[in-house]
Amino acid sequence: MIRVLVVEDEPVAAEAHRTYVDRTAGFSTAAVAGTGAVALDALARLPVDLVLLDMNLPDTHGVELCRRIRAARLDVDVLAVTSARELTTVRAAAAHGVVGYLLKPFTYAALRDRLLAYAEYRDRVPADGDAVGQEDVDRALEGPRPQRNASLPKGMHRQTLDAVVAVLRAAGGLSAAETAAETGTSRITARRYLEYLAETGLATRSPRYGGAGRPETEYRWR
Repeated sequence: MIRVLVVEDEPVAAEAHRTYVDRTAGFSTAAVAGTGAVALDALARLPVDLVLLDMNLPDTHGVELCRRIRAARLDVDVLAVTSARELTTVRAAAAHGVVGYLLKPFTYAALRDRLLAYAEYRDRVPADGDAVGQEDVDRALEGPRPQRNASLPKGMHRQTLDAVVAVLRAAGGLSAAETAAETGTSRITARRYLEYLAETGLATRSPRYGGAGRPETEYRWR
């Protein structure tokens, strides 16, 4: 059984990740931590094989937490599950030995595929012993790779989702109509993607007052 520490400060997302881990054969959640300090304490007390790490924590950055984990010589792997899209963060995570980087939002199937790829990687590359030859070394450096791309709910497309995320991150707050105008999609399509981001905890929704009639729903990136 592969024991997983979920490090996520958003309660809804943390519970979803815990549920996803426990639904995947061969994996179980050892603990859930909402801060870097709590995560380090859990790692010092509990047997953990894999950390599911959000990069944006209230008390530290995920890359800094990775650095502290390596400095403490903790024998644990890290899989980033985060909304941090900055390539500087991706490169820094890779430099600190992160075995994978899964962007939010994602479905259970997407995380399951990453977890199963990690399990296969552990079987393929033992923690100790020597490499027989160059092929064993290359396999160890490849890291875990899922067999398919992260999936989205039926009818949703990654390119459209990325466009909606980009405009929402750049704006202070957008309605479905404003998002549609920015992305070149219909209002119905824009609302569906915005609602998906809200349901997965990456965006907030609130009423926007000031105009005539019913207030619009405004969406903001967390």
